[in-house]
Amino acid sequence: MHDASPHLLRLTTHGAIDEIPATDWNRLVGDDAPFLDHRFLAALERHGCVGETFGWIPLHLALRDADGVLRAAAPCYLKTNGYGEFVFDWAWAEAHHRRGLHYYPKLVIAAPYTPAVAPRILTADDAGRPHHTRALIEGARHLAARLGVSSMHWLFHTEQEGEALASQGLLPRLGCQFHWRRGDERDFDGLLAQFTSAKRKQVRRERRRVAEAGLRIERRRGDQLDAAEWACLHQLYCDTFERRGGVPTLSLAFFTALGETMGESLLVVFCYQGARIVAAAFNLVGARTLYGRHWGCSDAFHSLHFEACYYQGLEHCIATGLDHFQPGAQGEHKVSRGFLPTPTWSSHWIADPELRAVIARALERETLGMREYLRRMQDHSPYRRPSPSPSD
Repeated sequence: MHDASPHLLRLTTHGAIDEIPATDWNRLVGDDAPFLDHRFLAALERHGCVGETFGWIPLHLALRDADGVLRAAAPCYLKTNGYGEFVFDWAWAEAHHRRGLHYYPKLVIAAPYTPAVAPRILTADDAGRPHHTRALIEGARHLAARLGVSSMHWLFHTEQEGEALASQGLLPRLGCQFHWRRGDERDFDGLLAQFTSAKRKQVRRERRRVAEAGLRIERRRGDQLDAAEWACLHQLYCDTFERRGGVPTLSLAFFTALGETMGESLLVVFCYQGARIVAAAFNLVGARTLYGRHWGCSDAFHSLHFEACYYQGLEHCIATGLDHFQPGAQGEHKVSRGFLPTPTWSSHWIADPELRAVIARALERETLGMREYLRRMQDHSPYRRPSPSPSD
């Protein structure tokens, strides 16, 4: 499928990531978004984690110049449900239904099941970036219109990308996550030294409870796990989803494939009781950012979730020089443990003009509420405020 673009650029769509050479794709992805790496997206497709069964049908976008050089790209999917997106639009689907319109299928530009902030418009960092960005967005809008979908959604893109998307008429939507960014700490105690006394004691008490339960923690790279350990991690992952009524879409073959092809970009935290693994946390590692993704635990242990999913990740970031830790979607409990409210963005094209106007007004009200929420959450920061100056 092709769209003619100005200045001899051509947009093509691809039903499999393997139709785009890995070296070309990864040249645009960079080194800090492992969930957009060609190997990651290919593993999802090859091992049944996306496709018609789960409502994520690949339709990746590739913008090439007259010489066939890939200038821009985006991970795109035709979605037949709202599962695994983490930007909730059920009210929009219901509004379409009330008007007698189908909301699904829709186009989604996102990393499946991964609510992590990173570029969604993949372009080289050169003088042509603004032009290629505009051309990709314009081509995607034309594609959505030609396919006759209800809408198109760019999820968890950067703020800068949001400006480019808004300039072409897409509606911005503000969200909130809780992230950690490096300060001047040299170790975990140095991080805690920045906390108020009460919050510092809370964290130390939680870590002490894990130790008192006789649990041992190990951090391992993905290429250091054997088949039995991957099977254990996958079972814990499945158990968590099934207990919560979710669908564990990621297969064991997917996890083991990542271990084989990009194990250096994986961090697994194993929690042992004796020789038995009782919990595990699965993380992705970029050049500057740690991304917390999945967690599972076979038994109930006080504070173990905080230890495995947050404190071990923070220790890893400080020890290895990572600047940023995105521990996953939602979770106000993260604030007292060092993760501060951080704006996240998505952008939306709605085909029906009347519904677009209704949704635009709703988003204006929602944005005001979200900005107030971000402010309130900031007030709960565990970090000590600077001492007043003598003139205050």
